[in-house]
Amino acid sequence: MKKKIAAIFLSAVMAVSLAACGSGASESAAPAASGNTAAAGETLTVWCWDAFNIDAMKKAAEIYNREHPEVTIDIQETLAKDIRTLVQTYAVGGELDALPDIFLMDDQVIAKYIQNYPEVFADLTDSGIDFSQFASSKVANSVSNGKNYGVPYDSNTVVAAYRTDYLAQAGYTVEDMTDITWDRFIEIGKDVKAKTGMPMLTNVQGEPDLLNMILQSAGISVFDENGNITPIDNEGLKEAANVYLELVKNGILQEQTDWSGYQGSINNGTVVGTINGSWICATIMSTDQQEQSGNWAVTNMPKLNDYPGATNYSAQGGSTWSISSSCKNFDLAVDFMKTTWAGSTEFYDSILKELGAISTWMPAAGSDAYNETSDFFGGKPIYAQIVSYGEKIPVVNKGLYWAEEKEAMGIALAKVLEGSAGLDSAITEAQATVEFNIGQ
Repeated sequence: MKKKIAAIFLSAVMAVSLAACGSGASESAAPAASGNTAAAGETLTVWCWDAFNIDAMKKAAEIYNREHPEVTIDIQETLAKDIRTLVQTYAVGGELDALPDIFLMDDQVIAKYIQNYPEVFADLTDSGIDFSQFASSKVANSVSNGKNYGVPYDSNTVVAAYRTDYLAQAGYTVEDMTDITWDRFIEIGKDVKAKTGMPMLTNVQGEPDLLNMILQSAGISVFDENGNITPIDNEGLKEAANVYLELVKNGILQEQTDWSGYQGSINNGTVVGTINGSWICATIMSTDQQEQSGNWAVTNMPKLNDYPGATNYSAQGGSTWSISSSCKNFDLAVDFMKTTWAGSTEFYDSILKELGAISTWMPAAGSDAYNETSDFFGGKPIYAQIVSYGEKIPVVNKGLYWAEEKEAMGIALAKVLEGSAGLDSAITEAQATVEFNIGQ
């Protein structure tokens, strides 16, 4: 009876998911690109969301099929939130066989799911995949008790991207923005605002992404080794929060009401730049204003002043591939990942050129494609530059409840900015909220 109820519930979830995607099952299931699959061949099913990820997986399938034409990579479009729901539901219901062979998870939540549902994830530690070839900060997202449970996907390395023409109007260059502290950035930001009228940065209101980037760049966690949230008396958090508050109060950072406003402020040329995961480069280049081409540059982010261990490198966003413990052919799934996502420069060159997907697999940085110059970004080889940044990102304990912490700190910052709370009281309230929500 329990299995029947679970099946009915899961059918409903999948129906909602397909409706939300605006496609039927036949459209969401994409066979391997070669079209030369043997009748008696084997199939690997994959769950992932968004055309960006689907097209990248199609390219991996195309490359793999050259040597393995008998294998079908069945790519099924599934929303990120639905993957999380289904992983949880199948794990609780004991229906692990209903999981796909390979599935994509957000980096921000994968640790929580590995901890809560370890039976879902295949142990890849001794699979032969060389995790040392990926950025250590990226690998850390899917490591639990010293074991590997995921293969890193897109780069979440943070970049600072600036309009060089706007900087020049105020007498600065991108070199002046490189390897600097936040104190120096604020000095420059005030000067640029006074001379050009432009804020230096843009961000979505209520989203503390920049705060979390500052924290990781300095190796600061708001969780202890037992996973308990500890923002109270966390001096690193307070210093980082004060940087964010000062940016907003001085008009150096302009908060937008939503993502559309954030993207628009970049593409419409109403801000000098942005600090975000390297995937933001695709958004920057999506502008239809031709005068922006050649007038952008990429460098590293400011570091947290004199804070011990502070660096100019951080991470934001991104996702990771996992193989399910119930995978019908574990060896085949591992071989597929080793041949493409963890072993092919050609593959990463292809998705860079065709999709703008930047690798966190270090050997890709040495390829011709990654070292090609970008006319849009001032004729610089920005992709090799970004991969090199990835090697320097501090590894921090993001805890199991990163998403809950993010929401609570977003509310805390908003209350301080509107004047309804001081920083200490807002942080205390944020801790209480997270502890209540997670039952601590």
